[in-house]
Amino acid sequence: MLQALRTLFKKPPVIVGIVTALMFQVIFSVIWMTAYSGVNDRTKELTVAIVNEDGEMSKGIADSLAGTLPFHTVSNLSAAEALDQLDHHKVHMVLDIPAGFNELLQTAGSTAEIKYTINEANPVTIKSMMQGVSQSVTNTINKQATAQGVQTVLTASGAPADQAAEAATNLTTRVEGTTTSINPVNGMNNQMVPMMMVLASYVGAMIMGMNLQTAMGMLSSTYSRLTLFGARVVINVGSALVVSLLGSSLIVALGGQIEQGFVAFWLFQALFLCTFMFFSQFFLICFGPAGSLFNIISLSLQLVSSGAMVPRELLNSFYSGIGQYLPATYAVQGILSVQLGGPGVQSAAGSIVIVLLVAVALSLVVTLLKKQRMPAGAPSPAQAANN
Repeated sequence: MLQALRTLFKKPPVIVGIVTALMFQVIFSVIWMTAYSGVNDRTKELTVAIVNEDGEMSKGIADSLAGTLPFHTVSNLSAAEALDQLDHHKVHMVLDIPAGFNELLQTAGSTAEIKYTINEANPVTIKSMMQGVSQSVTNTINKQATAQGVQTVLTASGAPADQAAEAATNLTTRVEGTTTSINPVNGMNNQMVPMMMVLASYVGAMIMGMNLQTAMGMLSSTYSRLTLFGARVVINVGSALVVSLLGSSLIVALGGQIEQGFVAFWLFQALFLCTFMFFSQFFLICFGPAGSLFNIISLSLQLVSSGAMVPRELLNSFYSGIGQYLPATYAVQGILSVQLGGPGVQSAAGSIVIVLLVAVALSLVVTLLKKQRMPAGAPSPAQAANN
């Protein structure tokens, strides 16, 4: 056994395998720990739209919310404009104070209502965060509005001000919150589809790329570089269409949401899967087997910066900035739109196409610049000169 171990440790694949396992630990630990550090301190990067349809009567409440919410707030939008921006992911929740809100507070026995609207076609973190905030806001406003409204009624009825204030603190709820959702998600399994698809697609593209690169190396002395590159293109495009067809079909069969139709879902997955293939193979074409290290780094960077788990707005400037140049960011945006509904899939597809074209162009340039092995049986330049 010891002899076998010594022999194995002399084999490069064994050393490469161990180093790869070590690098996975190092790279993922460093990237994930630094990317998610301070996430809870950046809630100001999320935006809540406060719509006051009650005018001057509830201006004080709206201003108080704008000053106390731990988010960036906008208050100059109409209800329709706020909902449109929510659908386009420009705001993360709409808080609506309806007309007649303050009047209901002044009416004995009545209950005023605050409306919250969230877009579930977002990372699950946003949904849970905004739901928690809506409950907190309702409780805060309820305490203030109950005491103020009831004290006003009691005072108007002739009760002394101090007795009215004491009675007001002991009365029941006067404000209720109603939360509605656009692009609702049917279950946690559907919420995790973007993360799963990005992870499965990129890891699959990485492994396919390594095997394809090995096969290309075996044939490099038989076929020209352009011939092999053309074959690479055909294999990548064909594989992306077939693999994504299987993946999309399984998601539908297992209860997945497909709001914009199966064909759109399948073709979008094929697009970003093909992009992942060329993107990951570029590193292998440039650096050979060492390109796998760059793919490990790329995988980790894309998982944390794509917005599949944590909103990109909560990341620091480095990771949110680098995510703009990585295809997984736009893959997640497009998946959320085509799967759950809402606009944005065309823009995401356009960005992915740009990344795809750049990856193909750079791969072709590197392929043409690399020195080609002589075909088997071909004369060397010296032999050709002597002849």
